[in-house]
Amino acid sequence: MKEYKIAEKDTPYWWEAAPVRPLPKQSLAKNLDVLIVGAGYTGLSAGLTLARAGRSVAAFDAMNPGEGASSRNGGITSGSIRPDYATITRRFGEEKAIAIETEGKIAREFVYNLIKTEGLDCDFRLVGQFKGVVGFEDYEKTARSADVLAKKLGIEAYGVPYREQGKYIGTDFYRGGMVRMDIGGLHPAKFHAELLRVALASGLTVHSGTRVSSIERDGSAFLVSTSAGTVRARQVLVCTDGYTDGAVPYLRRRLVPVRSRIIVTEELAPDVMARLMPKQMTMTEGRKLGFYYRPTPDGKRILLGGRDSSRRGDPIEPKLYLRNGLVNLFPELENFKLSHTWFGNVAMHRDMLPRIFEREGVVYATGFCGSGVVWAPWVGTRAAHKLLGHTEQARSAFDFRPPASIPLYSGNPWFMPAIIQGYRIQDRIAFYRARR
Repeated sequence: MKEYKIAEKDTPYWWEAAPVRPLPKQSLAKNLDVLIVGAGYTGLSAGLTLARAGRSVAAFDAMNPGEGASSRNGGITSGSIRPDYATITRRFGEEKAIAIETEGKIAREFVYNLIKTEGLDCDFRLVGQFKGVVGFEDYEKTARSADVLAKKLGIEAYGVPYREQGKYIGTDFYRGGMVRMDIGGLHPAKFHAELLRVALASGLTVHSGTRVSSIERDGSAFLVSTSAGTVRARQVLVCTDGYTDGAVPYLRRRLVPVRSRIIVTEELAPDVMARLMPKQMTMTEGRKLGFYYRPTPDGKRILLGGRDSSRRGDPIEPKLYLRNGLVNLFPELENFKLSHTWFGNVAMHRDMLPRIFEREGVVYATGFCGSGVVWAPWVGTRAAHKLLGHTEQARSAFDFRPPASIPLYSGNPWFMPAIIQGYRIQDRIAFYRARR
């Protein structure tokens, strides 16, 4: 019997236009000013800054550069923070909460300016984002949040009541929502490829398929063991996030890799796209395990993503879960096919805030919790300035103590399926209790 396939391809849609490839083999420098672990958005942004400052710098990636989260994400420039403003205030104080909200605005503007000034051809469009809510009482809270964004940060943000949501999205599932116009969409694999092009041209050396196995202090420098040999580096920057492995056990005990899965429809007729995505915005939800979705850059397909509770292999259940979620939003898509489905790791940790920190001389830039399109280039660049000793340019609300370690965890996220199922149950309870 022929095996059932829910989508034509199980590889990222983004790789069609920007395939990830190994780089030509590079000679191994025995001594470096800075060695970077990871060549995704974070490592390349840091390497670009360091190379332009005249440092000898090389990035080592265990896979092909960009093969991890940098070419597998949804390409939404949200710069979102998982904890809400009230939670951050309770945990860290109001001053930290205000600084984090402010930095989100600055980080998005930084990425947009980076794309413009470096001439990065990555299909970026500042289309805005609609966030849907499941109950009318949720709308009131969300609309107030939009007012805060507009008044405190000057962001163009406003509530969209249920009677008007058809102007933004072709579904009756939500009971209103909010729009913010400082969020856009890009082609993530093209974004990485362009960052790589600019970084290489600036003098960064990138070793693909070269795994770092250990980092050891050696007097005033570090000895870094790689699959290509040992390198002595004056400074080390770790930028591994959701693909952190045993080379950095301290970080591995603090970051939990969680699968995020995406599906993409086959090409849809122009009238269908106009009906379902009338403003071509990016979309998100207020649910704990809500979906994120958007038109593809050419405006011909819909991409939808969400958390995947599987841990091994490539099972069909998470694919069906997302497909059913898409049809629940847009019933007219029930008979349409999917062209692509894939997954990648995002890194979650206990306080869910991106982080720059230093431990025993090694600097870390990591912990983006699924919002790395904005945070990774921003945090990578701030971390580079930290290594350069540029106090003002390195300043960041995310430069503080390391994330807390997770008890009984050393790299095997055995508990994640239960946690994700718990979130789904909470979402179901909230849905049934919502005033709809």
